[in-house]
Amino acid sequence: MHLVWFLIVGIVAGWLAGLLVKGEGMGLLGDMVVGIVGAYLGGFLFRSLGLGAGDGMVGSIIVATIGAVVLLLLVRMLRRN
Repeated sequence: MHLVWFLIVGIVAGWLAGLLVKGEGMGLLGDMVVGIVGAYLGGFLFRSLGLGAGDGMVGSIIVATIGAVVLLLLVRMLRRN
């Protein structure tokens, strides 16, 4: 069941990040990958800064979305060069 929640958080975070960055759509699988990688990146960033966003589903989505936005901005920056 944990895997299902993890995938749901990844999909939602990737979708939200895509809306916030306003890039090209990546589809369900692309959003999930961006959200999952973003969740790891967001968790790393928040722990490094000593921050927390709570333990629930909303906190997980917030951290994952922030990480996914950072990931999308980095990818966009690398594509330009």
